[in-house]
Amino acid sequence: MGRLTGRDPSLLRRINSAVVLRALRAADGPPTLSDLAQAAELSRPTVEGVVEQLVEAGLAAEAAVGTGDVRRQGRPARRYRFRAEAGHLLGIEIGPHRVAAVLSDLCGRRLGTAGRAVSEQATADERLERARAVVAELLRTCEVPRSTLRAVGVGSPGIVEADGMVRLCTALPGWTGLPLGERLRRSFRCPVLVENDANAAALAEHWKGAAAGVDDMVFVLAGLSPGAGSLIGGRLHRGFGGAAGEIGALHLLGREATPEHLLSTTGEPLHPLDEAAVARVFALAREGEERARQAVERFIRRLVHDVAALVLALDPELVVVGGWATGLDGVLDPLRRELERYCLRPPRVALSLLGEEAIATGALRLALDHVEEELFTVEGAVAR
Repeated sequence: MGRLTGRDPSLLRRINSAVVLRALRAADGPPTLSDLAQAAELSRPTVEGVVEQLVEAGLAAEAAVGTGDVRRQGRPARRYRFRAEAGHLLGIEIGPHRVAAVLSDLCGRRLGTAGRAVSEQATADERLERARAVVAELLRTCEVPRSTLRAVGVGSPGIVEADGMVRLCTALPGWTGLPLGERLRRSFRCPVLVENDANAAALAEHWKGAAAGVDDMVFVLAGLSPGAGSLIGGRLHRGFGGAAGEIGALHLLGREATPEHLLSTTGEPLHPLDEAAVARVFALAREGEERARQAVERFIRRLVHDVAALVLALDPELVVVGGWATGLDGVLDPLRRELERYCLRPPRVALSLLGEEAIATGALRLALDHVEEELFTVEGAVAR
């Protein structure tokens, strides 16, 4: 599209369309044209013309009118609604142990979910094929045609570049250097947005979880090699190359013990992706087993140092802990106490409210953000 100027008559039409569409979707109940004119601060004839265009585009429809809504002449006032069913959004999690997907309408209302286990040793092709099977199952169950998808968000481990290329990933075999966005776009006729899993989870907690209403927050995806996603001023902070929050690499700064040895009770390193083994160590520590208790103390001490580095740099209001640590006792209180020791202004610390659904939910939020930008900005407004 060419450069917009003040002399371009389409500019005002695009602004009006975006403003009216936003007011229509945000309305509490189907509004009349007069209601929309008041909300959009536009004239009624202008709003009427925009709504006609939105109806033609399939984004608005006339709503049923109740018997109590009658003008003095006896004719019911026309009311309109945003057609959230005009398209669909998809959020996909591709992880070490499972692939999951969530489907929603254009308002982000969840319509269904699906998931399948996957081996941590699966190849990249096998993992992608499992993701395609989960999506096909979900669309079939919800009776939603693939052609109605308007955007797809994907959450994946690793450092993810803007075009969906995975620059580095130690968690999944064959994932480093994988053009993940390009591979997945072959399966969809809509934009595919790929994001780091911890970043996606941070978006999810801000949208529907423990960080709702908190614009400066850090989400810690806990594990032997933890990662983190952060929001600053309500916006995701990815960093210059998408590597912001990779606190799992801090052990490279001259520390003696690798993450795999921290929770070991036998002297043999744990496998970084063996969540069951990690959970067993925490369970034994709760039962008072001495070697397990010492291992958990080592782990918490390292986790606190990693999180404290982010807290000192970003000064968040809230730290949300998720990942396999969700539901494991003994993590939050020591984390709170130690952050009080290390940080100038300790943040609140909370457990994830979304649990294992955080990454797929955040991927869905990516898709929703894309569609909202498309619909509600001047560049993407329907009236052209």
